[in-house]
Amino acid sequence: MSGNEVAIIAIAGLLFLIAIRIPIAISFFVVSFIGLFVLRGSRTAIYFVNSVPFEFISHWSLSAIPMFLLMGAIASRSGISESLFRAARLWLGFLPGGLAVATNWASAAFAAASGSSVATVAAMGRLAIPEMLRYGYKDSLATGVVACAGTLGALIPPSILFILYGVFAEESITRLLIAGVIPGLLTAFVYTALIITRCMINPELAPPQTVRPSMNERMGSLLPVTPVIVIILGIILALYGGIVTATEAGAFGAALTAITAYFSRRLSVRVMIESVTDAVGTTANIFMIAMGAAMFASFLAVSGFPSWLGDQLIAFDPSSLELILIISVTYVILGMFLDPIGILLLTLPILIPLLEAQKIDMIWFGVLTVKFIEIGLLTPPVGLNVYTVKAVVGGQVPLGRIFAGVGWFLVAEVFIMALLIGFPALSTWLPAQMN
Repeated sequence: MSGNEVAIIAIAGLLFLIAIRIPIAISFFVVSFIGLFVLRGSRTAIYFVNSVPFEFISHWSLSAIPMFLLMGAIASRSGISESLFRAARLWLGFLPGGLAVATNWASAAFAAASGSSVATVAAMGRLAIPEMLRYGYKDSLATGVVACAGTLGALIPPSILFILYGVFAEESITRLLIAGVIPGLLTAFVYTALIITRCMINPELAPPQTVRPSMNERMGSLLPVTPVIVIILGIILALYGGIVTATEAGAFGAALTAITAYFSRRLSVRVMIESVTDAVGTTANIFMIAMGAAMFASFLAVSGFPSWLGDQLIAFDPSSLELILIISVTYVILGMFLDPIGILLLTLPILIPLLEAQKIDMIWFGVLTVKFIEIGLLTPPVGLNVYTVKAVVGGQVPLGRIFAGVGWFLVAEVFIMALLIGFPALSTWLPAQMN
C-alpha cells in the first residue's frame, strides 16, 4: 500500500476507535504505531514511540499549561465565582433578562481567571441556574446561557487551546492569547444583545426584577471582585506590555491568583491542595492526548499524506475564502462527535501545510479554529458544555430543553463567525499593536 492509502485507513481507524469510546490518547498512539510499522517497520515505529513524545513534552512553551490550570483551580476553589455572579446580578439585574445577562458577563470574567470552558460552566451553573429558576426564568434560557457563556473560556486569555495551537503551528503564543481578547468580548456583547432582544420580545422568558438593589449594595459588591480584576488586567497587561512571555505568564498568573486569594482571606491549605490536585490531573490528561497527537503528526509526515492533500487542493485551486469555509464545515461536523483538544490536535497536522501554501494568516486562523472548536462544545450529540450543565441540574431540566436554549446562541454564533471571517482585523489588530 502507498503512504496515502495507509494514512487514509489510519484516519478512518482513529475515528472508529474514538467512536467506540477508546480514550483519544490511546487511539492516537495505537493508530500511529501501526501506521509507522506498516510503512517503515518495527524499528522505526519503536524509535518514534521512544523519541517523539519526549521531544514534544519537553517543549518549554507547554509549561504554561499546568500553571494556567493551577491558576484556574485556585480561582474556582477559592470562591471567586460567587463574588462575580453577585456583583453582576446587582449591577445588571435591571435589564430585560438581567440575571441571564449577569451570568453571561460573570462567566466571561471567570473564564478570564480560569481559562477553562468546562470549569466556567460547572462553577457558574451551580450559582446562576438555581437563582434564575427561582426568579421564574424559563429553564431553556437559564441553562442555555450558562452552557454558551462558558465557551468564552477558550478565547479570553489564558487559553489552553491557544497554547496547544501555538506549539503545533509554531506561532507566537503571546500574540494568539492577545488575539482572543476582541473576539471574546465581541461574543459576550452579541450574547448580551441576543438575551435582551429575546426577553423584550417575550417577557415570559425572564420576568422583570421587581426589587432594585440600593447603590450601597452595588458598590459593596465591587470590593470582593477586586482580585478578579487584578488577575485579568495583570495577565493581559503583562502579556501586552512584553513584561512576561506567554510561558512566564502561566506562573505569573498562578502566583497572582494565589496572592490575591490569600489577601482576600480565601486561600487555605485545603484549597491549595485541592487546586494542585485538580491541576495535576487535568495536565496529565491534556499532555497524554498531546503526546499521542504528536505521534500522529509524525506518522502523517512519514506517510506524505499532507503534501499529497496539498497538491490535490492546489489542483482544485480554491480561494482562501473557499478553503476557510470548507474547513469551517469540517470543524462543525467534527465538533458534534469529538472533544475540543482531540479535534485541534487531529486536524492541525493536516491543515497547517495547506494554510501555509495559501499564505493565510495563522493568528487569524487560530482564532477561527478555537471558535469553531468551542461551538462544538454546544452541538449535539456530544456537546460537552451541555452535558456539564445537565450534570449540574440533574433531573431538574430535561436534556432537550438545554439544547433548545443553546439553539438561539448557535444562531448568534453564525453572525459572530461571519464577522470574524469577513473582518480578520478583529483578530489581528490587537496583536499587531504589540512591540
